[in-house]
Amino acid sequence: MQINQLNNAIMEELNRYAHVAKEEVEELAERTANEGAATLKSTSPKRKGKYAKSWRVKKVGTSFVIHNSRHYQLTHLLEKGHAKVNGGRVAARPHIQPVEQEAIEQFLNGLNEVLGG
Repeated sequence: MQINQLNNAIMEELNRYAHVAKEEVEELAERTANEGAATLKSTSPKRKGKYAKSWRVKKVGTSFVIHNSRHYQLTHLLEKGHAKVNGGRVAARPHIQPVEQEAIEQFLNGLNEVLGG
């Protein structure tokens, strides 16, 4: 009977840890996404500022997605550059990829802190 009690106690503690860890990882993901969107708002190309102001965070399932809610058509064109109608090219203005790399690094560092790795 004592072995069953020990097993139950271990399982309860593991379930509690899993629940706490899941909540902390989700909070970390949301915080990282919000910081990434704020960085994109400040570092995006600004002609009139509408593109830069349109960055949002959306929760999809258990993930958080940073997206441009109004000018999503411009993200690839600005990030990678594009051809002009009358010939020539518009230079690329990379602003998404550096923020993505920073967010990934920040999230991984946060995971090490949260999970004690």
